[in-house]
Parts: sequence; C-alpha cells; structure tokens
Amino acid sequence: MRTVLLAAALTSLVIGTASAQPAPTPGGPICLRPFDQSGPGGVLRTHVVDPQTILFYTADGKVYQNRLKGPCRGLMFHGFSYVTHQDEVCSNAQAIQVVESGEICELGPFVPMPPQHASR
Repeated sequence: MRTVLLAAALTSLVIGTASAQPAPTPGGPICLRPFDQSGPGGVLRTHVVDPQTILFYTADGKVYQNRLKGPCRGLMFHGFSYVTHQDEVCSNAQAIQVVESGEICELGPFVPMPPQHASR
C-alpha cells in the first residue's frame, strides 16, 4: 500500500518530491504514477485551484487538470493524501482525503492542459 501525503501551503501550492508517468489508455482513463515512484515524467507538484480543481505538473512539462466529482471544502488550505494499492492513480478511480478534516473526495477525469499552463 502506498500512502502519499501532500501538505498545502496557504497559497494552495502542494509540492511532491518524486514522480508520475502519464499512462493514457486509448479510449480509457489517464493514469499517473504516485509521487513516491521514480522515473521520467514524474509529478513534481500539484496546485489546488479551487475546492474542486487540482492541477498536476509533471517533470516533462505536462499539466493535467483534475476536476473532482464534487467540491472538497478544506482542500485549498489543508492539502490532501491518498492511498493506492496499485502503481497508478487513474481518473475517476481514486479518492483523496483532506489532511486536517478527513473529508473524502473523489477524483474526476485527468484532462491534459495546453502548454501555457506549464509555467504556472
């Protein structure tokens, strides 16, 4: 079981230290490797945009937006964690938990963003 804990600063910037590799399946969900896995294309950080939107930034300059299935009120101030029993976190198949409140929220789809988002 892999547990990943991200602490969000008041700026709602969450920084991870290792990696994720986008692994899109034709016609299926986009999957990312958890932050504690090494390899090219790793997730470097996340940014909480609002209570329902998280951006995932990868080392290869790609950005994936995830719109949660519903608002997650404490997300902007407390960060999130998740536990996965697999080597990937896939769209519409993973729950996250707000660190301080324990609120459970479900990830929606990972959507590739245009290149201009990579510099944010």
